[in-house]
Amino acid sequence: MELKVVDIKGKETSKKVSLNSSIFGIEPNDHAIYLDVKQYLANQRQGTHKSKERAEIAGSTRKIKKQKGTGTARAGSIKSPVFRGGGRVFGPRPRNYGFKLNKKVKRLARKSALTYKANENNIIVLEDLNFKAPKTKEFVSILDNLKVAGSNVLFVTAENDKNVMLSSRNIPRTKVVTADSLNTYDILNASKVVFAVSSIDKIDNILN
Repeated sequence: MELKVVDIKGKETSKKVSLNSSIFGIEPNDHAIYLDVKQYLANQRQGTHKSKERAEIAGSTRKIKKQKGTGTARAGSIKSPVFRGGGRVFGPRPRNYGFKLNKKVKRLARKSALTYKANENNIIVLEDLNFKAPKTKEFVSILDNLKVAGSNVLFVTAENDKNVMLSSRNIPRTKVVTADSLNTYDILNASKVVFAVSSIDKIDNILN
């Protein structure tokens, strides 16, 4: 698949980029995508939830009423879960939600997600961004020129450019990532994926 490179004004240039069919033209594997997205979302969870069980509640341990003769159920402690203020039964505890996923599966998931975007014509190849200083206004104008303003947009650059990152971070629904940190969730979450020209070769090296 060949795509024309556009400039920051949104106009097509004479340059063309060929997208590798082994990355942007495979048979998508939905289950690999599911596993990769599941792992990504699981890794976002802090897992710091905690509630106190009866052994951790502050309170008296004296027997609150006699064992027999009250006509009600026996009760040995005010910290019992059946009483207000008592401990919780099987409450949440701190845990790590992450799980292992093979590199080959993760690579297949990214290729599948990129293939979907290519098939839907939701990939744009842009000239390399060159910001001399952080300018949010300039980045907004690029979004307007590409006609992607207001939608979820993912920009993929070859290297980490501080000025580009700072220019885009205050714009809602816009995210900038480097080629080596590209993940399946971000690809699928974006309406349009904008690749800097230099990032295409880097993605070929990473995914092949």
